[in-house]
Amino acid sequence: MLGVRTGLALSVGVVVALAAIGSLLEYDGAEARGVAMQGAIVGPARVIDGDTVEIRGTRIRIQGIDAPEMDDTCLRPDGSAWACGVWSTEVARERFGGRTLHCEDLGERSWGRVVGRCLYGDVDVAEAMVETGAARACPRFALQHAHSRGYMEVEQSAAAAGRGIFDGTPPPLAGFCRTGGGDRSASVQVSDRRDCVIKGNINAEGERIYHMPGQRFYDATRINEAAGQRWFCTEDEARAAGWRPARH
Repeated sequence: MLGVRTGLALSVGVVVALAAIGSLLEYDGAEARGVAMQGAIVGPARVIDGDTVEIRGTRIRIQGIDAPEMDDTCLRPDGSAWACGVWSTEVARERFGGRTLHCEDLGERSWGRVVGRCLYGDVDVAEAMVETGAARACPRFALQHAHSRGYMEVEQSAAAAGRGIFDGTPPPLAGFCRTGGGDRSASVQVSDRRDCVIKGNINAEGERIYHMPGQRFYDATRINEAAGQRWFCTEDEARAAGWRPARH
């Protein structure tokens, strides 16, 4: 009888141990795949651009900052142009590409992307990009979270030191980042309503064309209201103002 009890105890112990090992393997596998666990997405990062990374198929828009688009140019103090958008992406790839990032899903979405805060060890990716002059703070969204409110102070330090895009004239702050005033890019304005994201552009031929989020040239299109370009909240509003939809 004692031998039976001992055998049962050993069997139970083996089952418990196997279950524990299985749980650990399941966790490690999920982490390797970059699966969200308890609000975190963990895994090696593929850098898309200066403010977007992908972890095992999940695209993450880094919260609170605005990096230049790939085709953006900046001006040096002598007026010469340089490809600051490409440079910003290269900075992100050099510092964080292939590294294991811990990204917190903040519960927000930006055109199908997770909006999150990403850390490499104890380095805040967004703060590092702004500090290097490879991105700007995005006040409208930075103010929404305690961790990102300091990005604007970091930007001021980077601008004062003339680092990166602040060595001369950076591209205008994206319209959706505006809080309604106080930004030095006075020609870029946007309504406080979050749904005003349609870009009304005027091309070289004088055609008025509006671009919807997700269209081919949406991200590359910059709006300068001083040149007659503008933002719209709805397609009906854009059409009524004389703009036609982009073909791609």
